[in-house]
Amino acid sequence: MTRLLHMNRRNFLRASAAGALASVAPGLLSSRAYAQTALTVGFIYVGPKDDYGYNQAHAEGAAVVKALPGVTVVEEENVPETVDVQKTMESMINLDGATLIFPTSFGYFDPHMLAMAAKYPNIQFRHCGGLWQAGKNPDNTGSYFGYIFQGQYLNGVTAGYATKSKKIGFVAAKPIPQVLQNINAFLLGARSVDPAITCQVIFTGEWSLAVKEAEATNALIDQGADVITCHVDSPKVVVETAAGRGAFVCGYHANQSPLAPAKYLTGAEWAWGNVYSDFVKKAQAGGKLGNFVRGGLKDGFVKMSPLGPGVSDESRKKFEATLAEMMAGKFSVFKGPIKDNKGNVVITADKSFAEDAIELESMNYLVEGVVGSTA
Repeated sequence: MTRLLHMNRRNFLRASAAGALASVAPGLLSSRAYAQTALTVGFIYVGPKDDYGYNQAHAEGAAVVKALPGVTVVEEENVPETVDVQKTMESMINLDGATLIFPTSFGYFDPHMLAMAAKYPNIQFRHCGGLWQAGKNPDNTGSYFGYIFQGQYLNGVTAGYATKSKKIGFVAAKPIPQVLQNINAFLLGARSVDPAITCQVIFTGEWSLAVKEAEATNALIDQGADVITCHVDSPKVVVETAAGRGAFVCGYHANQSPLAPAKYLTGAEWAWGNVYSDFVKKAQAGGKLGNFVRGGLKDGFVKMSPLGPGVSDESRKKFEATLAEMMAGKFSVFKGPIKDNKGNVVITADKSFAEDAIELESMNYLVEGVVGSTA
């Protein structure tokens, strides 16, 4: 019924003069956003809100916003990265009165969110990812993201203690910098326990492709990997397939421990409720929203799933000590010397990169010990 309602809204916008409100409302909408406490906020998801992954993590953040005083939340799930998302944004603006919109999927940014930002200059749009550029993109747009590779490093610590074969596996969607950061951090965490550990990675080529994710998981286990993690939109298939084969798993995006309670070691989760609440409170107070917002574990952008029953006391001790260092801002995941898996020195011994280093934003390599290719 919710989906039908939104489709009807889109049809309404298509059939009516959708731009009419835009021509008279900018001042009104701006006033509503910044001069009043009441605020309507829109969240748009590319998949289902209960996917045990990327979309669920954002929906959990939206649920935190719903509890804030004076805030109305409107949501739509299963919106493809096409002109459909533009229609959804127009619906939220023109029918629901939303003045702050979070289009959460990577492909929503260009051209869709940018087109709506140009059409509605008094509406604030914030996108999840690293795509916003100062001087190039409109000031009523921006991006937010977290240093979740810190969590993947901690996943790797627990994997390093759990593996018997000294082979761990990673199911990945696409070899973009954020994914490569996670793969590399996962192995570096494991190698902090045992430098002999290797990591096999398989790229599926898509953010959500259940059949290939299952095939990749099985292939990794067939090659000897006994701890598996991933970076895909919904880790559900990977987690259930790996646990069904007897492998340990580390989660991503959200807490997948209910899917594999005996085999779930821990997981790197988003804490979007904190991020969204900060945006909303600033908007309600009439403040300027950040255009390029980033943070890690110590900033409350990322959190870890509770440690599972497969985590040994020794593993727990190192996990907690490393987490404490990260929370204190005293730990660097990418500290030299580090070579890539082709033997080239990519981080020299004298360098230690902070989480927001530009070098990490453009990472295009896999570290030594990762079996796989970015091609």
